Amino acid sequence: MCRDLKDKDIVGVIFGGRSGEHEVSWLSTISFINAIDKEKHDIRCFGITKEGKWVNLSEEEPNNIEGIIDSIENNTWQEREAFDPWKMRDMVDFAFPVMHGPYCEDGKLQGFLEIADIPYGGCGVLASAIAMDKIIAKDIFIKTGLPTCKYVYISSEGLKENPEANLDKAEKNLGYPMFIKPANLGSSVGVSKATDRESLKAALLNAAKYDRRIIAEEFIDGREIETGIIGNESPEVAEVGEILTDAEFYDYNAKYINVSGLRLSIPAEISEEKREELRTLALKAYKAIDGEGFARIDFFMERSTGKLLINEINTIPGFTKYSMFPLLWEKAGVSYKEVIERIIKLGYERYNTKNNR
Repeated sequence: MCRDLKDKDIVGVIFGGRSGEHEVSWLSTISFINAIDKEKHDIRCFGITKEGKWVNLSEEEPNNIEGIIDSIENNTWQEREAFDPWKMRDMVDFAFPVMHGPYCEDGKLQGFLEIADIPYGGCGVLASAIAMDKIIAKDIFIKTGLPTCKYVYISSEGLKENPEANLDKAEKNLGYPMFIKPANLGSSVGVSKATDRESLKAALLNAAKYDRRIIAEEFIDGREIETGIIGNESPEVAEVGEILTDAEFYDYNAKYINVSGLRLSIPAEISEEKREELRTLALKAYKAIDGEGFARIDFFMERSTGKLLINEINTIPGFTKYSMFPLLWEKAGVSYKEVIERIIKLGYERYNTKNNR
């Protein structure tokens, strides 16, 4: 079956989810449904609770945007009756996941949408799974010849069985300070800075609460610089921006709670040569994971040498009013509304390419 962007289609916006980034998704969703072109799209909104229950927020009053936003802001949507997600097949023309972390950004929701035969926005199953797992992603970066920081993989099982050996491994290969992260979370959830053996052990135990796969990374004294990409076969790169924060590092609190100390410099104050180098590396990384639709690519730039190191790829970056991805495209001359339109068009394009071979 061939589907295409209609004069007016029905877009199902999916938010929430079973990850540690559940609440972040609410903020992104409110911004998203406010920005989408209502003249081109009718909206149906579907939430997923932390327990995995699907809820249809648009059941009583489709396109009641004000009511949907009120329900999300006041967290009353979770009280609704469970909804069978397979019914989406007959209710929407297109799905747009606005979720972060496991059970969505890792390819699981994309796999469901593929099976349900629903076109959707963003990266496919493979790219989503690769980018979500920081350890697998770094392996791909290294094999592709992309510069990245040194790291060590530690499993939660290994940490329980032989904690001292894992502490020794991290200390020997990385030294202090270092950063400890759950391998499959975003928004800096569960991330800690370790400065000695005691804080390293605490950081590993904290990360193990969120994921059985833990990554320890060397400390980089660098600037945090990012860009955005939109496209399938011929992706385009946005402006380059820099994150400046008063926090010790750009953690969850700095991103979403104490945003008063957060500043985004767009464009980043770097040379044109360095800007083009970063954009080239971003494209190479996007293609290496078979990226489609859109993504944000994050880099460190060493202060002492200016060397660029790819940090990670976010296949569903934040869409809040503070988020870098839409702001980078706005600076490149593409409005938030137009970014959404491009992503939807690319989702239909991918669907039709797959189904018309």
